[in-house]
Formats: sequence, C-alpha cells, structure tokens
Amino acid sequence: MGAARAAQASRFMLADSYVEINEHFHEQGWSDGLPIMPPTEEAVAAMVGDRDPGEVMGVMPPVDGTVTVEKVAANAVMAGCRPEYFPVVLAGVRAMLREEYNLGSVSTTTGGAAPVFIVSGAYGEEIGINSGTGCFGSGFRPNATIGRALRLVIRNIAGAVPGEMDKGTQAWPGRYSFCFGENEAENPWDPLRVNRGFGLVDSTVTVIGLRGVHYINEGGQETGLGNLETIAGSMRRMGLVNYLHQVNRTAIGLVLGPEHAAEIAKDGYSRQDVQAYLFEHARMPMKDLRNRSYWNFRVWPEEYDENDPDFMVPIVYAPEDFIITVAGGTGRHSAWLSSWYMTRSVTERIDV
Repeated sequence: MGAARAAQASRFMLADSYVEINEHFHEQGWSDGLPIMPPTEEAVAAMVGDRDPGEVMGVMPPVDGTVTVEKVAANAVMAGCRPEYFPVVLAGVRAMLREEYNLGSVSTTTGGAAPVFIVSGAYGEEIGINSGTGCFGSGFRPNATIGRALRLVIRNIAGAVPGEMDKGTQAWPGRYSFCFGENEAENPWDPLRVNRGFGLVDSTVTVIGLRGVHYINEGGQETGLGNLETIAGSMRRMGLVNYLHQVNRTAIGLVLGPEHAAEIAKDGYSRQDVQAYLFEHARMPMKDLRNRSYWNFRVWPEEYDENDPDFMVPIVYAPEDFIITVAGGTGRHSAWLSSWYMTRSVTERIDV
C-alpha cells in the first residue's frame, strides 16, 4: 500500500500552553497517562522529513485505523522521539502490520500482551539504543520513546484503548514501552538480524507479542550445561498458554546476559544447540497440563499423545521458535520472554 494516500491527519487549534495541551490530550484519551510532547505541525514535519506524509502503510486492527506516515510521526513526537529515531519506529509499525504478528489479538486479549521491540545492528548503536546495563529499564531516551511511540500508535491508530477494545485483565508495564538493543559486542554467535535472514550490514527490528518477562539468576553454575539446565527449568511452570498452542508457532524469547552467553558458547554450544537443548528440556508432562490454563482451547500437533499422562509437551513447536539474543551488562542474570499464544515474531529492516 506504499503508493496509496490518505487524507491529512486532523488539525486543531489549542492555547499555547503545555499544561492545557496535555490536559486536552488526556481528556480525549490520546495519551497513555504520561505527559506528551505537543505534536505541532512543525514538529511532525521535522519527524516526517523527506518522506511522503500521506503514504498509507496499512490498516491496523482492532478498529482498522488507517496508518499513515504522518499519523505515526505525530505519535512519535508525542512520545518524545527525536527525528533520527523515526526509522526504527516505522520499522516497528511495519512489523506489527504483518499478518502473522496478529496485532488485533495481541492488543485486545484479556491476557494483556504487549510487543517487545529488539533492535539489532549499527543504526541502533548510532542513535544510542541501550543494549547493555539496565537495557530493559528506565533512563534511556531512545529505548523509552521508541517503545512508547509504538504503543501510542496501537492506542491512537489501532484503537486499543484499555477498558474499550483493550480487554487486558491486568496487563503489565510493557504496555507503556518495551524496546532494547542487541549487545552485539558480547554476542558470541551471529547477530539476531543475521539469524533472522538479514544481512550483516542491515539493521532490524524484531517484534514479539509478550505476556511477561521471567527473570533467571544462575550464579552457582559456571558451565554451559549448568546454565542451560537452569534456563530450561525456569520455563517449566504451570499457567503458561505456550504449552497449549504450539501449532500457532508462537515464539519464546531468550535474552542471555553476556556472562551466561559467554559460558554457554565457551563450552561449544551454538545458538542452534541452545535451541535444541531447550526444545528437549523445556517440557511439561501431559498430566500436569490436563484441565489447566487454556486446556479446552489447546491446538496441538497430531503427534502429541494426549492419552499418555507422561508424554512430555515442549513449550514451542520447533527449536527455531526460540528467539535468542544477548543483551545486558555485568552480572549473572538472564531472562526469558513468554509470548501470547496467537502471534508470531516478525523482523523488519530499518530503512534509513
């Protein structure tokens, strides 16, 4: 739909008061509860740059809002983005518009899922996206504002407003913003973008529709196998929809801290070896899954033997459904990311 055009985004006049503008945007339901930067025509034009502001990028569920470059730019301004962040925002929008990501489900489910955006490549480093210490947390403008811009797009263009189309029972803080970079300097394997089929010179955004972040500490083991045993063990737990919907090819994210990644690689494990190990060991017995969580809505491969109480059910359909990257700083900590069950991960190139 790149050649299509839509009408200009709405214009209106407000008093030249930061407080009054913020109050108006809050009353209209256009903010996420935090203060916004006023999306003036001048600021939006600077964000758009030499792009066509009326270019239609697609239609975004649940309310099928028409996504234009100008509308995305307005939300990026509101979020506090600088213009150099905008290519990452646009790539994130393109990723969410892909059918396999299934934005309508991720944004409206009672499960309260939210997208995480993982940036890989030189462009993320150039604009200062944090991939090291505290990369999941606050204090880093690119991470915070890019993730927030994409969440505001979901709210203001897709129409996923809490209590209306957004039915998240509790939701989670990732619905404010969740964006971080790959720590490529500490990654002992090929970068995430290369693993996802892009070139080394490319920069990319990978999106996964998440339900939560699960903390892993392993300071007692110093071998690759010891670390993998702990990681797999942390994935074996009740109440996860991932054990019931493998046919959907839902991804599980694994973000290894540099120390864990180094020890695993030092002992000869490739990324594919890690995926294979987790596929074989992150499993739950059929008897523990029966009649729990979304049991009545399970979508399993035919080869799963539901009549065998000891049949070990893997958390994903295939080893490659583990999306593995390295991020963070010093410390023996990692995290795995549980995803919503009706979404697939998507990677898009950042066009600069």
